[in-house]
Amino acid sequence: MILLVKRMTQNPLVVRAMSSSESYEEAVRTLNKLQSNAAYIRAVRKHNVSTNTGLEDTKKYLLRSGVTLDQLDLLKIIHVAGTKGKGSTCAFIESILRHHGFLTGFYSSPHLISVRERFRINGQPINEPTFTQFFWKCYKSLESKKEHENDMPQYFKFLTVMMFHVFIEAKVDVAILEVGIGGECDCTNIVKNPICTGISSLGLDHTSMLGNTIEEIAFQKSGIFKKNAPAFTVPQPLEAMNILEKRAVEKNCSLSIVPSVENYKWPNGTLDLKVPLKIQNYNLSLAIQLASSWIESTRNKISIKGNKSHFRKSTPILQSKIESLSNFSLETTAIAISNCKWPGRTQILKGNSIDFFIDGAHTLESIESCASWFRESTKNEKGKKFLIFNATGDRDPEKLLAPLKRFRFDRVFLSPNLAGVKNVVDQENFSVGTDEQKKRCRRHFEIWGDGGVIVENVGEAFDLINDEILGNERKAKVLITGSLHLVGAALFILDPDLSMTTNY
Repeated sequence: MILLVKRMTQNPLVVRAMSSSESYEEAVRTLNKLQSNAAYIRAVRKHNVSTNTGLEDTKKYLLRSGVTLDQLDLLKIIHVAGTKGKGSTCAFIESILRHHGFLTGFYSSPHLISVRERFRINGQPINEPTFTQFFWKCYKSLESKKEHENDMPQYFKFLTVMMFHVFIEAKVDVAILEVGIGGECDCTNIVKNPICTGISSLGLDHTSMLGNTIEEIAFQKSGIFKKNAPAFTVPQPLEAMNILEKRAVEKNCSLSIVPSVENYKWPNGTLDLKVPLKIQNYNLSLAIQLASSWIESTRNKISIKGNKSHFRKSTPILQSKIESLSNFSLETTAIAISNCKWPGRTQILKGNSIDFFIDGAHTLESIESCASWFRESTKNEKGKKFLIFNATGDRDPEKLLAPLKRFRFDRVFLSPNLAGVKNVVDQENFSVGTDEQKKRCRRHFEIWGDGGVIVENVGEAFDLINDEILGNERKAKVLITGSLHLVGAALFILDPDLSMTTNY
């Protein structure tokens, strides 16, 4: 037990002191210059070319930075793709394995408040000195070996290269990698030998980069399948499942559909969840199967017997009543799930006069789930209700707003993904210009109609809400959704330390 606690609390990275010229703020400003600007993104979409293509480039930059592909094999990786829920799935995996005593590394995107959130060791973002050291180590190495002026990796590709340095140096037991966009051409797909892979719920998103059909999306996501690495997925639409099955055969890997969480024999009969089970049901099950598969492959402590089940006869899946996991591991898993924190996703922040319902839903399926969650959570509440919304990229705002228009919001605020606080380097975003965001807000206003208000930033929306509820005894309810970047701007004001509490 003492060893377990030590592994769960230790900080494996010790860094040297930074000089004043190598400050964290300067590192982030330099990193932000690697972001693709809005004009470049538009050109990419017009010509249907992904910003994350070029795995050969990723290999080139990785080698230049001082890490070989063979060194990547030292990492015992779980790789997860999907349209909806892949981040939540990874967060559950991380918590489960950490609570089992393993030293975890978790790489995710995007960040909400600080870029350091993308690199988590044992559940905690790396600190500023650690980020600064690894940033300059990678940046200076790559810059010194440029063959021409523009020969530097773009933002996400650079962070992926840097992530491998961080996790290798920390000697993590497990590296949990969330795919950025797609899978086939995503730069995280440089890994050759993951222990296992997972595909969360699939739907239409990033269509200009990944394709306009569910079959094309499934093809791209299943690009992370690797030979002899067991793959797991949630129940999918038939068209998507056909592609996943075909790709699994091509990649020579097994593919299993995970069962419902309700089919597990939990020690107390149920799980302690802060959100309705139906929202996280299959994300949780996918996380459990990936975590247990990883343990089975690396430590041989847990074995799961598979057989056929009623989901699909052509796909092997785990038995519907999970009895082969030991009581200890299921007890530990239940504790890990109840203690898992993943801000910005079906999150409720209770303030002094306002309760904030925060969810970075940005696809039709996730918006519908968000609307259902908000309705269930506020069905007996009598206070005023407000919506703060934004959607970016190639997403159809009319479809995203449709489920939300069923509510009788007292006011709807259409805001750019801006907090309204100046000189915050972590919040800089050059990929979508402010003018473009404001243009989108005007479009959202046209779609919504009566009750809509265009604001300059989230802070202005909060001020207007406070003015409107002044003197009201009942707490107001504010739903913030449509974009993880919008959620990040809101949390920067409400909970800048991501403590899952607010004094607002």
